Amino acid sequence: MRFLKGHGTENDFVILPDPDGEVDVSAALVAKICDRRAGIGADGVLRVARTKQSHEVAEQAAAAEWFMDYRNSDGSMAEMCGNGVRVFARYLLDAGLEDSADFKVATRGGLRGIHVEVNGDITVDMGKPTVGGESVATVGGHEYTGLCVDMGNPHLACAIGDPVVQLDLNHQPGFDTGVFPTGVNIELFNPVGTSRAVMRVFERGSGETRACGTGAVATAVAAAHLSGDTTGTWTVEVVGGTLTVVLDEDTSYLSGPAIIVASGELMLAE
Repeated sequence: MRFLKGHGTENDFVILPDPDGEVDVSAALVAKICDRRAGIGADGVLRVARTKQSHEVAEQAAAAEWFMDYRNSDGSMAEMCGNGVRVFARYLLDAGLEDSADFKVATRGGLRGIHVEVNGDITVDMGKPTVGGESVATVGGHEYTGLCVDMGNPHLACAIGDPVVQLDLNHQPGFDTGVFPTGVNIELFNPVGTSRAVMRVFERGSGETRACGTGAVATAVAAAHLSGDTTGTWTVEVVGGTLTVVLDEDTSYLSGPAIIVASGELMLAE
């Protein structure tokens, strides 16, 4: 099986080209691929499939030729991945499967518009965030109140007074399973000034990752609500680099680098 490896702000992914829908990507195989000692190592797997051949998103086929079938590193399916969709778009461009600076990608979270910036960064129209009420995350015995934000996948973005660099995120933070019955991505961030935040994230199905695109948008939304201005441009500093989030009245945009670093033949078997 052919594979490629890429990352967006060090949120890394294995890409499996499967244009004809011939690859059976089981949860066990995904977990083995993502194993950083016995596999290739990644935060998740991006299977590249034709939308029209993918029954769960077939209604998006008229607008997007390619479907990003995203799996977390534990093999579970996810609705969306902001860094993943940028890496997915970079692969489509490099492989000649898309040749325009503007196109759409199908995801379980809905269509995502792609724009290639002059400097090579990829910008994604992430859609309008859905803001819910507040909930609580528990980290190291401390409770942090955060904002519930749906980006096609669930987030709890918590502004905290403690420096995020000092947090222990080796274990799943506690959360209210009544609010998040299918799990949640938890962002903990320090607001810095009026347009910047420093963030760490524990992703559902993957653990702590060095970046999370949907999480960066959720963090910007939560920080913007705290500032009293729910629109504008935010710089979100993650462990793996820097992302830019633009919030307006109708949607949100995520911009950042997307890099393919390797390709080869996958020899793993279940």
